[in-house]
Amino acid sequence: MNEETFPGPIQIPLAQGQEWEKRYVDDNSVEDSKKKVTAFLIPRETLEKVLALKTEAVWAHLGINDDKERTLIFNGAEYDPATGKYKNVYGKSDQQNKSVASEQDVVYDGARPSPPF
Repeated sequence: MNEETFPGPIQIPLAQGQEWEKRYVDDNSVEDSKKKVTAFLIPRETLEKVLALKTEAVWAHLGINDDKERTLIFNGAEYDPATGKYKNVYGKSDQQNKSVASEQDVVYDGARPSPPF
C-alpha cells in the first residue's frame, strides 16, 4: 500500500480482522526506534462507517495486516448490563466492496502507520 492508493479497502471480513489482531498479539519482534509506529493516518470514510453503527462506543484494535504493517481495526461497542462488559457490534458489507460477501460482518480498517506514511 502506498499513499497514492490511500485508503484502499476499508471494509475487511471479521475473520480477517481477527487474524490481524492475533498477529499483533503474537508479535514478539523488537522494533527499531527509527521505524517505531507513533501515529496512524485514518481515512474519514473509516470513521464515518464505524460511527454510522450508532453505538455508544467504538473499539480500536491493533493488528498487523497482510502487508506486515501495523494497523487499527475499528468496530462498534455496546454496553451489556447483563455481563457488565462492552460487546462488539459489526458492520455489514455494502455492495461497493467486491472483496467482502454481501451481508457479511465486517470491521473497518484503512489506517496507515506513520512512519512510513
